[in-house]
Amino acid sequence: MNPRLLIITIIALLAMPGLVGCSEEEEQTRSNRSNRAPTVEAVQVITGNLPLEETLTGSVRARNQTDIYPQISAPIVAVLANNGDTVSEGDVLVRLRDVEARERLRQAEAGYEIARAQVRQAEADLTRKKVTLDRTQQLRTRDLETQAELDNIKAEVEAAEATLDLNIARKNQARSIIDERQNELENTVIRAPVDGILGLRNAEVGQQVSTSTRLFQIGDPGSIRIEMVLTEAMTGYILPGQQAVISSSVSGMSMDGTITRISPFLNPITHTTTAEIEVSNPDRFLRPGMFVTVTVKYGESEQAILVPNNAIFYHPEFGEQGIFIAESSGPELSFEGEAPARELTGPVAVRFVPIDVVARGRQISGIAGIPNDAWVITLGHNLLLRGESEANVRPVDWDHILNLQQIQSRDLFDIIREKMATRARNNNSGA
Repeated sequence: MNPRLLIITIIALLAMPGLVGCSEEEEQTRSNRSNRAPTVEAVQVITGNLPLEETLTGSVRARNQTDIYPQISAPIVAVLANNGDTVSEGDVLVRLRDVEARERLRQAEAGYEIARAQVRQAEADLTRKKVTLDRTQQLRTRDLETQAELDNIKAEVEAAEATLDLNIARKNQARSIIDERQNELENTVIRAPVDGILGLRNAEVGQQVSTSTRLFQIGDPGSIRIEMVLTEAMTGYILPGQQAVISSSVSGMSMDGTITRISPFLNPITHTTTAEIEVSNPDRFLRPGMFVTVTVKYGESEQAILVPNNAIFYHPEFGEQGIFIAESSGPELSFEGEAPARELTGPVAVRFVPIDVVARGRQISGIAGIPNDAWVITLGHNLLLRGESEANVRPVDWDHILNLQQIQSRDLFDIIREKMATRARNNNSGA
């Protein structure tokens, strides 16, 4: 055998196990890297115009909503209305003890009678002194009376006139006291100030109330006014007539409305003002006193890169707002046909990129600072805070992300409760 051929054959045989070993080692390394890398979800960004929206918190008030307070302090002797009652203006709601008020009224009436008698007495005294003055003046013309006596009588007449004026004033004062006492007596009967429905009852027989005790709240919940606080900056782009969406996480309802009015005056301390929306509420979805979310639509943004809101992440280490991007240099992320590819891809390189938010909507925001074909991480940001530079990525579609963002806390609670009930049933059947 040719010595040269033999040497080549030996070298080839020695190299083959090494090649096999390297291939197996690389495969194992790749597998270990995939197992160590965290798993995240990503969606590809799109480009378009984003409706400009401002999300505010609104408080709900009924039409003509007001609190009912007593005007005097007294114990309650009768409660003639209850929560949920529909009443008309002037209807009697509560009666207070009126014994003291009636006694004060009688005393005032007696004082008035005394004042009237004093006026009549002063009038008679003045008449008598005027007659004396006339007689004295006649005698003086005939030199049958002295000038000093005439002057004395004139002074007595003036004093009598002053006394009469004083007693008339006292009579008027006594009349005013009667009116005041009558008003106190009337205030022992609490009446409905407007038409509406009663609520928040705080009135029981025997309860001692004062002018600071709220007995009822009244209003018309069939017509609602929603009040929102606007900052000074918001007044530049939120205007009366703009459309808004009113939603409640409690009832799960949503309804459209229009900004009715905005107060032109800013609070000198907080530099805020109040906007109002009036809506019809025949089905009573909105209840006075509840808080709702009001999304005001005030235009559209310029062309921008659109991402789901849950892709935007505040990085605690960098102190910046940004997005984790799955680099395209790794295995390509794609969908198979129309359905999203649920299989993991990776590991691929990921990096954090600071961004500028151009416009923010309820579920989508327009941003600047990333490529218009980038894949952004929407779930699993916290797993990348340990300095991970690679991740296994599960591509998802926009419908999946938007549906996930719409899940409310009450829905999550229902899901958890349902799973716990199912687990309990399975345990019981197994026993």
